[in-house]
Amino acid sequence: MANISIIGAGSWGTALAVLLHKNGHQVTVWSIMEAEIEMLHKEREHKDKLPGVKLPEDMMFTTDLETAVRDRDVLVLAVPSPYTRSTSHSMKPYVKEGQIIVNVAKGIEEKTLLTLSQIIEEEIPQAEVAVLSGPSHAEEVGRGIPTTIVVGAAKKATAEYLQNIFMNEAFRVYISPDVPGIELGAALKNVVALAAGIADGLGYGDNTKAALITRGITEIARLGLAMGGRIETFSGLTGIGDLIVTCASMHSRNRRAGILIGKGYTMEQAMDEVKMVVEGVYSAKAAMGLAEKYDVQLPIIEQVNAVLFGGMPVDEAVKNLMLRDKKIENPLIPWE
Repeated sequence: MANISIIGAGSWGTALAVLLHKNGHQVTVWSIMEAEIEMLHKEREHKDKLPGVKLPEDMMFTTDLETAVRDRDVLVLAVPSPYTRSTSHSMKPYVKEGQIIVNVAKGIEEKTLLTLSQIIEEEIPQAEVAVLSGPSHAEEVGRGIPTTIVVGAAKKATAEYLQNIFMNEAFRVYISPDVPGIELGAALKNVVALAAGIADGLGYGDNTKAALITRGITEIARLGLAMGGRIETFSGLTGIGDLIVTCASMHSRNRRAGILIGKGYTMEQAMDEVKMVVEGVYSAKAAMGLAEKYDVQLPIIEQVNAVLFGGMPVDEAVKNLMLRDKKIENPLIPWE
């Protein structure tokens, strides 16, 4: 049995708390919001973000970060990506040398273009940082619906340790050393999901969705390879797998926000309506910064940025994509 704290009591953090408790671990959930912790303690359910998923009576809840962090075997960092740096900075004094932190959020920091694990390593250099990602909606994991994900870590022993902690009959865990590839796929699929949602909001069909998913993973892989990721990662669970589920499911806050934008909402109105952090909005600008840094083309993500931040009408963005210069689908396949 491991002593584990979940740092962040949103839908994903709560679902993982239930999973880890079911696996026999001692679990503490932390939130900065006192009202949220009082609700979890009293109701034994996250009424707002994960309704219907009951929390065990012996699960502990706290707003005291030192209590949550100090001397735990594993820390699962589940705060929304915009708060990864500030939360990591606050955690640093209580993290011991070699303590394992598993980042489960998805995003890229706009100002620095760092992935979330790089932010954690910068703020808490004494920690050993791993990531957990894949096609895994909290609403389904909380209910025990079969799910498959990937743990990424620099050390194989750390990945195997976390694999044993998280894995059960409904939650299959693979391991990988490609942390950069895992994190880039996790962050950029949210931007492509915004595009998929916009297409849905415009009333487009399955053909459009398939095109966005297929060409979207091409963009993600193109940038990922330039940044040192592995092509195998982008064809796996944290690449095409996560992209499919995020573009297709109404559980996806990024797709839901995109649908609203396609129907005429502004970015701010869509985010207010979804009532959750739409992480693709925060990663979109960062993706273009990375594209410029590594000199790669990201046409779908570029048009998403133009809609979100440049005031471009959504139908014009679609035309820009459809009328781009003629291309070969895969230039690596030679003509005879």
